[in-house]
Amino acid sequence: MPRIVYVGCRTSRERNAKGDGIGVYRADPPGGGWQRIQLLGDLVNPSYLTLNAAGTMLYTVHGDGSEVSGFRIERDSGRLTKVTRATTGGRNPVHLVIHPHHPVLLVANHVVSGDVRSGIASIGIRPDGTLTPQPLDIVAFDGKVGPHRVEQPFPKPHQIEPDRAGGFFAVPDKGCDRVDVYTVDAGGKFAAVEKAAAVAREGSGPRHIAYHPGGRFAYAINELDSTVTAYAVNGASGALAPFQILSSLPDSFTGNSRGAEIALSTNGRFVYASNRGDDSIATFEIDARTGRLTARGWTATGGRTPRFFAIAPGGQALFVANEESHNIVRLPIGADGVPKAGAVVAETGSPTCILFA
Repeated sequence: MPRIVYVGCRTSRERNAKGDGIGVYRADPPGGGWQRIQLLGDLVNPSYLTLNAAGTMLYTVHGDGSEVSGFRIERDSGRLTKVTRATTGGRNPVHLVIHPHHPVLLVANHVVSGDVRSGIASIGIRPDGTLTPQPLDIVAFDGKVGPHRVEQPFPKPHQIEPDRAGGFFAVPDKGCDRVDVYTVDAGGKFAAVEKAAAVAREGSGPRHIAYHPGGRFAYAINELDSTVTAYAVNGASGALAPFQILSSLPDSFTGNSRGAEIALSTNGRFVYASNRGDDSIATFEIDARTGRLTARGWTATGGRTPRFFAIAPGGQALFVANEESHNIVRLPIGADGVPKAGAVVAETGSPTCILFA
């Protein structure tokens, strides 16, 4: 059966974007080009996507706005029908995830807008997949911001990510150089786990975090200084303890670059991180005993500004969304864990998220 892939993008003039909505693609054969079978236009900045566990609903944030939307997935074709929307109670939602144990959608609101504070919100998911129109809970962020005069004017949560057991949620805060930790109950109520939070290096700007399948380690990409931080994870308390920082850039790169996405290989042996500027994917090998990282190489992404990448089911390839060259590139992953030069599988405006059904 052909694999269905969903692609989010940026669409607004303010972002100098060329996207036109959520694209639904058929990837067949796996190593070939993608065929777009549906375009859901008239959507503002559907920049990050997530699926429910049953694969019957897709949800998206609307970047620079204040809403999320939900779409019913047609079982045989993978095509989408919009059925629900809800306010996030904040501004510029940039990431969303479904609670692993409860029917609750969790959202990170990235910026301050007037009286609206940046922070996190929870939205209820009804049995039919539709959303409660108003948030169940909202946490407005506050705290000491970092030293970057442009990028750190206020708290900027950029992700909300469950640990492997689904009991704790890490929230990298680019504005305050922190990774906060929360619990979320069945009613969507947040509780901060103050002693579990990790303070990042000043000016680093933590952006995204990925938990190791074994549950003992986590790895964060720091946007502003292009570094990767390794954390020890206390499964009982949720605490994050940093123990290593490496550059995500090759030492031969002397220009400007920003870290973007981070993910682990399906076998848990490697960490991948994307660099916007160097336009590369960094590969780090994980020491299975200590969790420490060793750089193994950098792979050109075949385009400009790799804002996002996704590892294909099965782990044989890594797909990069090159936002400013408007393409998606497949990089086959070698036996050594390092992605190799690949080929464009789709030309699409300002891609920012890739989601495999």
